[in-house]
Amino acid sequence: MQPTARPRPPLDSAQRHPASFRDPEARVLVADGRVLRALSAEAAARFDDVREFIKELEGEGLVVGSREAPDTPPPGFARMLEHDKLPFVSYPYEWPFALLRRAALLHLDIHRRALERGVTLADASAYNVQFRATRPVFIDIASFRPYDEGELWAGHRQFCEQFLNPLLLAAQFGIAHHAWYRGSLEGIATAALAALWPARGWLSPRALVHVLLPAGAERAAAKRAESALRTVRRSRLPKAGYTALLGQLRGWIARLEPRGFSATQWAGYAQARSYSADALEAKRRVVAEFAARHRPSVLWDLGCNDGEFTEVALANGAASAIGFDADPGALELACERAERAGLALLPLHQDASNPSPAQGWLGRERAALADRGRPDAVMALAFEHHLALGRNLPLGEVAAFLLAVAPRGLVEFVPKADPTVQRMLALKGDIFPDYSEAAFSAALAAHARIVRTDALPGGRKLFWFEA
Repeated sequence: MQPTARPRPPLDSAQRHPASFRDPEARVLVADGRVLRALSAEAAARFDDVREFIKELEGEGLVVGSREAPDTPPPGFARMLEHDKLPFVSYPYEWPFALLRRAALLHLDIHRRALERGVTLADASAYNVQFRATRPVFIDIASFRPYDEGELWAGHRQFCEQFLNPLLLAAQFGIAHHAWYRGSLEGIATAALAALWPARGWLSPRALVHVLLPAGAERAAAKRAESALRTVRRSRLPKAGYTALLGQLRGWIARLEPRGFSATQWAGYAQARSYSADALEAKRRVVAEFAARHRPSVLWDLGCNDGEFTEVALANGAASAIGFDADPGALELACERAERAGLALLPLHQDASNPSPAQGWLGRERAALADRGRPDAVMALAFEHHLALGRNLPLGEVAAFLLAVAPRGLVEFVPKADPTVQRMLALKGDIFPDYSEAAFSAALAAHARIVRTDALPGGRKLFWFEA
């Protein structure tokens, strides 16, 4: 019996991905849950030149899988490929320091190997990397092209602004990159970082090569654009020098560590939390039962902190998880936990009161968090009081928000008598007369069915809910 050919979707069912416009020769399309790439004749020829190397990287899990697709290309294109669909799309401004560093190292490692094979990368966009749990994967196979002997690294400035500079912001100054990067999608400008750099930075060859001199060159080029362009066109960089430049960057980035993140507000929460060992054990037991009951394919853990309870859920039935937290130090610990235990966990920076919006070109280039998938279940442990009391958000809207995230969940209510809440209210004062367990229960019940409650020693309570 002959195998049945996969049906080809009509051309009008395949839509250009909103972020796919920078490379007109390699358009990304989405159709019926599939991710396709249309290649022009020139792009297809370049792909054939480097296909063997790409397949080698695919086999190692470093590049997203691709295969020939039988679909008819759109007008002006010669060939169609289909990519493996990744479970979740995240952006550099959401990655913890550890993941941004890991993505940078992947880019450099792939580029160095490419040069050994006579191949290079056309650009150095951080958006060309995605994550499977904490493992980075390169997704833009159209970036690979044959290397031209003596060519300069065209993506150096982009690499610095989208990888190196955000990392240096944390490593040099102790400032997390997330807010700045989210507000400037092309990365952190080298001139801006150089303006912050201390005078002693001129003694560092690495800072000179990748931060201070490029910033000066940009200023000079702006004044004499034509002569600067002629100089660039005449410049040549031997392959040995190109490879050494990438190696120098790799060694520097691999040693970078965020300054002061271990002292952030919630990074030491596991050691300083306000409830007893009995309450901790009871909470772990309930989380395990929740995960075993629902066995979610994808679990979102809001306020995941260091990932302790995410790990419990993954050990008891959850297949994968995304952990969200606004504290950069806690996220570093979550990354360490995920790597150490081999967890199917992707920790991401997210402020629930100000989640990542749709932005970029036409407001659609980078999708809002809510538009990138809905999990099967959500956990929100020691979380709601940070919104209701810390951010003064209406309790009913907090409950509605949880139901908008997932159709079922486990949420912890923290009463006013709890020491953590008392510390939160010490300066603000108790301006929340409607904050109570009864009010929270009623707010949750207005949007969902409460199927179970578990009282923890010390006064906290866990609510199971379903839409």
